[in-house]
Amino acid sequence: MRRTVIPTLISLLLLTGLPVAEAQHTATKTDSQTTKEKQVMLTIETTKGVMKVKLYNETPLHRDNFVKLAKEGYFDGLLFHRVIKDFMIQGGDPDSRKADPTKHLGMGGPGYTVPAEFNQTLIHKKGALAAARDNNPQKASSGSQFYIVQGKAWTDEQLDMICRQYGLNYTPQQRNLYRTIGGTPFLDMNYTVFGEVVEGLSVIDKIAAVSTNRDDRPVEDVLILSIKVEE
Repeated sequence: MRRTVIPTLISLLLLTGLPVAEAQHTATKTDSQTTKEKQVMLTIETTKGVMKVKLYNETPLHRDNFVKLAKEGYFDGLLFHRVIKDFMIQGGDPDSRKADPTKHLGMGGPGYTVPAEFNQTLIHKKGALAAARDNNPQKASSGSQFYIVQGKAWTDEQLDMICRQYGLNYTPQQRNLYRTIGGTPFLDMNYTVFGEVVEGLSVIDKIAAVSTNRDDRPVEDVLILSIKVEE
């Protein structure tokens, strides 16, 4: 099955290989009661270093689903199976655990999707944690596949063009973030952002710099050793 192509100036940038026919079981609002409104923090340990991540309370379905999977050890031992420099690093495919180097990855998941939770205040700045998805019309997220943004810096002229093309409107603070630390603004309001890296941004750069094959899989495996919820 062909992967979904994101409608952007760079047709290369694909975010998911999840099958369109993936089961449509979804998380529900009742799940958010488990963590209520406390700030959820995670530690992502990888073979390239450690990242501290804050999950957003504005996206409770994604927050609680990610916490549930992390507590189950779902992500432990999975790969960052898709890496594109100046764009993002992607993981969360259960088929990637101990995967043969020739195995085609990006189609796996827990068998359900999570409804989209778009929020104009949550943007794809560098370090943003967001959910991958296929091309389903509801833009529901994969139940487990996620990506962390590296991106690049953008000029005001480039941001103006993206705003016109995708119907976006940024605050001065958001524009400043894209001009300075960078990100992937053309994905805003199209994929759900549900957290951000607050420590360890350099780890993203280390992973994004690795050599990859023609499927964007790192030639040398980059593992998620564990994702721990800070209690």
